[in-house]
Amino acid sequence: MEAAVFVGVDVSMERLDVGLWPSGETFSDSNDPEGIARLGERMAELKPRLVVLESTGRLEVPMALELQERGVPYRIVNPRQVRDFARAMGRLAKTDRIDAVMLARFAESSKLEPKALPDPARRELRALVMRRAQLIEALTAEENRLRGETVPKVCKSLNASIAWLGKQIAALDKELDRTIRKNPEFTALSDRVQSVPGVGPNTARMIAASLPELGRLSRHKIAALVGVAPLNRDSGKSHGRRFCWGGRSEVRSAIYMATLVASRHNPVIRAHYARLRAKGKAAKVALVACMRKLLTILNAMVRDQTCWRQTAPAAL
Repeated sequence: MEAAVFVGVDVSMERLDVGLWPSGETFSDSNDPEGIARLGERMAELKPRLVVLESTGRLEVPMALELQERGVPYRIVNPRQVRDFARAMGRLAKTDRIDAVMLARFAESSKLEPKALPDPARRELRALVMRRAQLIEALTAEENRLRGETVPKVCKSLNASIAWLGKQIAALDKELDRTIRKNPEFTALSDRVQSVPGVGPNTARMIAASLPELGRLSRHKIAALVGVAPLNRDSGKSHGRRFCWGGRSEVRSAIYMATLVASRHNPVIRAHYARLRAKGKAAKVALVACMRKLLTILNAMVRDQTCWRQTAPAAL
């Protein structure tokens, strides 16, 4: 029997470096439509078990879509995981070709399963949501600069920039609403999660765009996926403090903002927060626990296709 072939693709702005495992062969092509098409054809002929691409600021998406079009199994992975794997293998040197081979070895050792990009509708929604987040960040930065500025001409420039960003955000909000309403799945999800006191349209949009697993995983798995599950730090007789780490930061930020509002206006979350504080829990610890509870409630609602009730759904 022929050995299974694993392929790693290191993505940069101008080039795609490819490594094969177990052969260790490497080659490269340009990161443009022509180069991507050539690599796609070559990989289809190789019939690999899996092609692994490093997440590189969306530069990897065109190659992933080419593989998807040709029916080649692929997966996009976190570069930090691959770098940690390379260090564990004793490979401290770093070049694009070395990285490509390590990606292929990582695919074999980790026994990764293929995972395609979201469907076009979700990719469009996510792109709009992330663009809005970028504009909000830029708006906040300009407003902060304006607070400490005294030169009239600079103030005029900043005010013009703030006004332009405000118009762009307003236009994106309308486009996001249209995108949600033209998709029945997004509409149902948005209406359902917004029935919970504290969850607004921005949180609903982020969940629809970046958390398609909501309602399909257990409460423990969904909490770990978002990054609000406490992780152990124990060794021998030492029992360290639990901490939360990793997960989808953009979703976690949206859940955090929703929880801040819910801790004041949602009776279930407010009571949970007060109970934890009365037990002596720090405010931050109590708030993270409330984030986990809110996420668990949303997960159960989507799973059971129900809307908000005064008490949390049964069998969370």
